[in-house]
Amino acid sequence: MLRKVTLVGILAYGVASTGVSETIGTPVYMAPYRAFNSMEMGGMISDPGKAIALEGSYRYGYRKFDIGVRAGIISVDGPDGGDIATENEVSLLVGADVRFRVIEHTEDFPFDGSFTAGVGGALGDISQAYLPVGLSLGRRIELEGGVSFVPYVHPVLVPTFGDSDDVLVALGLGVDVKVSRALDIRLSGGVGDIEGISIGISWIK
Repeated sequence: MLRKVTLVGILAYGVASTGVSETIGTPVYMAPYRAFNSMEMGGMISDPGKAIALEGSYRYGYRKFDIGVRAGIISVDGPDGGDIATENEVSLLVGADVRFRVIEHTEDFPFDGSFTAGVGGALGDISQAYLPVGLSLGRRIELEGGVSFVPYVHPVLVPTFGDSDDVLVALGLGVDVKVSRALDIRLSGGVGDIEGISIGISWIK
């Protein structure tokens, strides 16, 4: 129990040295589980504050790993859109991330956990790179009829480089709902330096 709590603390604060669409600066976070067996494709819309972001993603899995790539655009409405865009600017978002299971629940520790890491950025008049690291903790809850959901928390530490160098700290909160063998709905939001809300849908196989 003590070893697991220590590991949670180390990963959550980035000492081991991020989610993912926190991979590209939007409030799209990840559960500790992948919903698919071999691959998934999905899309999401998010509101990271005075902006709207649209993203598409593709993920594939191998043993305890799964790797994803994503791309999208963000359109800022107002002069205070943050570091990745300015007033009336549309920026291109690209990124990739990995998730790896590191904690299995036990009677003493009720959560499963996955380490997440990524690289991504926003490309526009202002360019910004992100290197997020995090730990997603949650537990799958099975319901009748094949429906399941996964509530989770996802703290991340995100060093940034480019037009603005900084270290962002955020806490993602979310739930993934598997409504059928082929369909997964994702809801997430963030507090801290990467805040806002997002909703997505994925076709899983």
